[in-house]
Parts: sequence; structure tokens; C-alpha cells
Amino acid sequence: MTGEQAVIIGVLIATMGMFLWGRWRHDMVALGALLVCVFAGLVPGREAFAGFGHPAVITVACVLILGYGLQISGAVDVLAKRLLPTAAGPTLSILALISLAALLSGFMNNVGALALLMPIAIQMAAKHKLPAGKVLMPLAFGSILGGMTTLIGTPPNLIVSGYRETTGMGNFSMFDFSPVGVVVAVIGILFVGLIGWRLVPTRKQSVEGSFESGAYLSEVRIVEGSKAVNKPLREVELMLDETDAQVVGMVRREVRISAPNPGRILRDGDILVIEVEPESLAAVLSSLGLQLEEEVPPDTEATEENEADTAQAVEAVTPPASEQTDEEAEKEKSRPDEVVIQELVVMPNAPLTNRSATDIQLRTRYGLNLLAISHQGRSTIKRLRTARMQAGDVLLMQGSPEALSGFATEFGCLPLATRDIRVPKKGQALKATLIMMVAVAVTALGLLPVAVSFAAGALAFVALGVVPLRSVYTAVDWPVILLLGAMLPVADAMATTGAADMIARYLMENVAQGHAVIGLVVILVVTMFLSDMMNNVATAAVMCPIAISTASQLGVSADAFLMAVAVGASCAFLTPIGHQNNTLILGPGGFRFGDYWRLGLALEIIVLAVSVPMLLWIWPL
Repeated sequence: MTGEQAVIIGVLIATMGMFLWGRWRHDMVALGALLVCVFAGLVPGREAFAGFGHPAVITVACVLILGYGLQISGAVDVLAKRLLPTAAGPTLSILALISLAALLSGFMNNVGALALLMPIAIQMAAKHKLPAGKVLMPLAFGSILGGMTTLIGTPPNLIVSGYRETTGMGNFSMFDFSPVGVVVAVIGILFVGLIGWRLVPTRKQSVEGSFESGAYLSEVRIVEGSKAVNKPLREVELMLDETDAQVVGMVRREVRISAPNPGRILRDGDILVIEVEPESLAAVLSSLGLQLEEEVPPDTEATEENEADTAQAVEAVTPPASEQTDEEAEKEKSRPDEVVIQELVVMPNAPLTNRSATDIQLRTRYGLNLLAISHQGRSTIKRLRTARMQAGDVLLMQGSPEALSGFATEFGCLPLATRDIRVPKKGQALKATLIMMVAVAVTALGLLPVAVSFAAGALAFVALGVVPLRSVYTAVDWPVILLLGAMLPVADAMATTGAADMIARYLMENVAQGHAVIGLVVILVVTMFLSDMMNNVATAAVMCPIAISTASQLGVSADAFLMAVAVGASCAFLTPIGHQNNTLILGPGGFRFGDYWRLGLALEIIVLAVSVPMLLWIWPL
């Protein structure tokens, strides 16, 4: 092993470790790996950012814009209404839903497809009296399976196509992935829709208009007249047992107390941090005469804030109309008449990630209250206003529908209630569909490179008003773009240093022992394992050079090995961190980290059993 090989392998091991640790975002880790390679002389400085000009990176950005256009134009809503059955049992309904998700994911970002169909999935679960997770996990897996069917279905396919070009064989075409991908997706979807959804762990029974989000951590203040005043904590805890709530901490004079003594006497003004199911939150407040902390206004704003909460406060602080100034009257009229409570899930890579309500000035800037947070698998006694949000967290928010909608759009949150009905401009859905079909056809016929074709489609979306100009850059998932652009030169360094050849030689000599079919299986299994542990884009970038080197050492065509990488990188079904879709359903489904493997392991075995024969048939060695 040469010094350069040792360095690049060390960088890759450290990068994978950072991905698994999850302390920093994937794009930041990838950028750090790139800079280390530049400083070590493995990547020439002038070529450090050449990856951002790679056709795969451009294509991914354009596909995100096109997918966003299909979403806001109403095209997907029309498709869903026509294809989803209205009177069917749970099995047929789930099968139809995940089939639609797979179809959409073949031509748009699969995270976007999942986000569009999640509200439908939650309604479907309520209709059939199923836990929401039993519909959400199949939906997430179906959208992932659908991504492997076309060139643009998922970023790893574009990475694989780009690496094929480096071998001098040219790019894969739009539907080169379809023969293997469609068969694997169809069989996987049939398994999940007919049998697999029953393997999803059962959480609390879903109810109409709701979903299983796990227990919330909420803050309640003991106010004057509350039954909890001057009572020992143990007595209050016994009263809370009736509503299945428990005290996990308290705050007294801004001092946080973990595991407070059961004998501690509670006082007026104390804040209790309680863990409670969303359906029981109202019962907790009414049974003890408590008040949600976020609804308790600061002293300096008490007059104005209480006006929005109680009629008594309105009468106390609002002067008669004859005494109000014009400015006060106008201010009174401008207050929203409707205040609602809505649950929002934090999307992967959302701008809200790692930020708190205080950081973004939630109440003063947006007129919203954060009432509770559901941290899946994590507990905290930090103040709600300073608790940092993470992907998959479910937020209980209060405010006007307009303010909630604007906040969700700006900070990348998905409302988990019945969707607001969108009324797109007349003909926009048809325009979006036709432009997308033309872009796909032009690419499939080889008339234009895929990056050029989809860039033209994105421009047409903007020019014809399908996507507003102000939304073009917000439609792009920039962390994914940065991850792609940074990892491509790092993966190239594996090939130029000979590290990929060395790893491939080790696998062939010690595992496959020179057998091409076993080597193919090894590449597929290793890719699937890495994809479960870290981002699928990074997995594809790391495995492509190894796959090409393995095929070269065996003296066979690289196509089957590259396709194995494409299939394996799209099979992240064992953990919530392997794919963004798995992370997105973590909160709404009430899942824990270990809940995914029950269905995911069976699905990965099926994918392995189906894909290997198909790869050998369609792409003979």
C-alpha cells in the first residue's frame, strides 16, 4: 500500500465514520473530505470543485425543479385522484398508494413524491383504522424502489452513469436502468403491498385526522388557582397518571431541574416538563388547571397577548371603540380571526434543523407559538424555546393558517393534517406534464444530453409560470448538490491513487476468489450495507470505482457491476438514516431506530434474490 492509498482509505474511513456519527450534516462532511484530499495532494487544487460542473450534479438540480413544478401545478393531485381507489380494503389501498409513489419517483425526486403522498397515507390509515406507520413505511419504501427504475429517478443512478462514461463506454441512457429496476421494483412493491406492511411494528392506533407521532415533550405552567399549587410533586404525578402523562423535569425561576424530588412542593409560576400523547394534552391542562407555557405571555406583552387567548382579557384591556385611536382600531382588525393548532414534521435538511424557536424569533417574527415537540428516540428537559429541532421531529404549532403555511414553506416543514386544497392556475398541470414528457422523450431518444434536456425543461417551467422565479432556488435541495459536487473528486482520487484497485483485489482474492458471479453479489451486498449506514449518493460515489476495478480484474464487462451499485445504493431499508425518506417518516410513524429492519431486511433479501439473476440476464458478464 502506497502513502497516497493509505491517505485516501483513511479519508474514506473517517468520512464514513462521520456519516454514521451524524453530528454534522452529510454535505459538510463531504466538503471536509474534499479539502483534506486537496491539502494531501490527492486532488489537484484547480480541479477541487470540478465536481460541481459534473452533468450529474446539474441534472439533479434540474430534476428537483421539475419535480417541484409537478407538485405545485396540481399534476400529481390529478394523478392521485384518478389512480387511487376510493372504496377498497387496506391491502389494495396500500398497494395502489405505493405503486403511485414508485411511478412518481421514477420521474421526480422521491422525497418530494413522499411528501406529496404522506397526507393521503395518513388519511388512508385513519380510514382503515390502522396505525399511520403501517402505511407510511410501505410508502417510503415504495418511493425508494421507484427511484431505481430510470436514470433520473435517484442521484445514485446519475453517479453510476457518469462513471460508466469514464470507462470510455459512454453514459447509460434514460431507460437503461428500467429492465432490472422495474422488475425489482414491481416484485418489491407486490411484497410490501400484499404482505410486508403487516411486518411493520404496530404503534398506537391511529385516530381520525391524526397520526402516531409518539409522546410530546411539552411545558405547562402552574398558574394561580391551579390544583397543583402547594401540592407535592408525587401527588400531581398520581393525578397525571389518569391521562398517561408523566413529569420528566421542571423549571423554577429559569433553573432547570432534572428528575425533581417527588416530595418537592409545587408553587405558582413553576413550569413542569411533561411527556404526553398529543390526544391527552388537553386533558392534562383541564384536569389540573394548567396552562401551556407558550400561551403564557411575557409580562411586557401581557395585555396584547392575552387578548388573543381569553374573552375576559379582551374586555379588561381593550378600551371602548370611542376611545380607540384609528391606529389601534386598524391593528385590531389586522389580527387573524382564526387561530389553529397544527402538527408539522421537520423535513430532512430543512433550514430549521439545529435551530430553536428563540433562534428564529418564532413568536415575534411569525406570530406563532411552539406548544410541544415530539423528539423520536430522544428526551430533553431543555426549555421548548431553546430546544434545537432535528429532522423527523414533530412540532405542535399554534397560529393563523396563513402564518403556519408560510412558516412551513420557509423552514422546510411538512403539515401532517389534511392538506390544504391547492387551486393552481388553469392549464398549469397540463403544461407541467407536457414539458416533463418532452424532456424525458428527448433524453430517451438521445437527441440531447440528459443535463441539457432537463435544464431546458426547468427553464420552460419558469418561462411559462409553472414555477415562480422566486421559488427556483428554494426548490433545489442544496445540501444534496454540495454532497454530490464534493464527493465526486474524492471518488476519482480512489481510482487515480490505485486504492479502488487494491480494495477490489482484496475482495476478489479473499471473498469472491476469482468468481465473477460471487464478485457481483459481493459488490451488491457491500453497497446495500453502506447505503443503510450512510447517504446513498456518497455510497454510489465510493463504490463505483471499486466496481469498475473489480470488473477489470475479472476481465468482464463493468456494466453489471455498475448496475449492481445502482440497485444497492437504492436499497436503504434497514435504518432511518440510510435515506431521507426513512428519516421523514420517523416522527409521523412513531418509529424507533430498530423498527425498520423487520420489513427492511425481508425486502433487501428479496431485492438481492431478484436483482442478481436479472443483472446476469440483462447485462451478461
